[in-house]
Amino acid sequence: MADRPDDGAVLDRRTLNRTLLARQFLLERVDLRPLDLVGRLVGMQSQVPLDPYIGLWSRLGEFDPNAFGETLLERRAVRMTLLRVTLHLVTSEDALRLRPLLQPMFERAFASSTFARELDGLDLAPVLARATELLDRRALTTAQLGLELREEWPGYDATALAYAVRHLVPLVQITPRGVWGRSLQATMTTLAAWLDDPPAPRATPEELVAAYLRGFGPATAADIRAWSWLGDVRAILDRLDPRLRTYRDERGRILYDVEDGVFADPATPAPARFLPQYDNVFLSHADRSRIMDAVTWDHTFMHRGVFLADGFIAGAWRLTRTKREASLAVDVRARVRPALRREVLAEGEALLAFLAPDAPVRRLAATRT
Repeated sequence: MADRPDDGAVLDRRTLNRTLLARQFLLERVDLRPLDLVGRLVGMQSQVPLDPYIGLWSRLGEFDPNAFGETLLERRAVRMTLLRVTLHLVTSEDALRLRPLLQPMFERAFASSTFARELDGLDLAPVLARATELLDRRALTTAQLGLELREEWPGYDATALAYAVRHLVPLVQITPRGVWGRSLQATMTTLAAWLDDPPAPRATPEELVAAYLRGFGPATAADIRAWSWLGDVRAILDRLDPRLRTYRDERGRILYDVEDGVFADPATPAPARFLPQYDNVFLSHADRSRIMDAVTWDHTFMHRGVFLADGFIAGAWRLTRTKREASLAVDVRARVRPALRREVLAEGEALLAFLAPDAPVRRLAATRT
């Protein structure tokens, strides 16, 4: 790790890149319990159930996906809609602490949605109460919940009724969905019913922003807002100000940081790393240039993961399976030096072995876009 820069220093893009990778445990694999790592990252994107396992494999020196799946079965971690109204895998402790804090964000998101417009004029309080009663009693899919509610509110769209609940009531997806090697249609119950724990102390906005900076900083106010969707980020930063350090990026924008944030030397070599289709490391800044250079994460990565070369997104990958063969297609989208290309392919081979250990035949193919 590098010495902390002086307050007010200008941080170039490479310093921000290597520091982000260090704080995200992507410069070197670490020896941590998987659940502890999930907590340090403030959860992991989980729209695709397999994604957190790939993200953990890329960050940990040793990782047993079956053992981690047990933490979900034991309800020490949950999959639920959280930051940015997207599905995350989080520790159960963070689920209980963070979800109440984010309720105003969920309310704003719902109010601006098409579902709210379809339910215009409807008093939602009895709908949410009835939905909570139903989901406390029995886990339901979104479609099942919508049909149940439409029986009592027949003049309204079933999908809109269900999504009102998904926005406004803390819900989790039940296992075995999200458990390694197992599957289940996305089926929901309430957070309270699933964990059956007394309410945890609610996190404060200041605690959430500090956790973000510790894992993703130094960052601008716009970056914090892009990650959290919190309201009035400036006011939160003002309250945190005595405990923060500030820097500037190359465009002169203020970068905020916690006092104990680690820094990496910009000359530090960055190993090739494969990441899932969704990972907060490339989704959690308004300005993503600290991890995107020649290649930008966009719709062309749909159903594909990404890989990093020299610290920046350099291409996409996709796994396909048959009964006899597992294939990993690596799509190189940036200029990569021969030595680094060999490193990328070696890491791809390791990922293929992790994802398909029982495949009779494993193949890796690289193409250049």
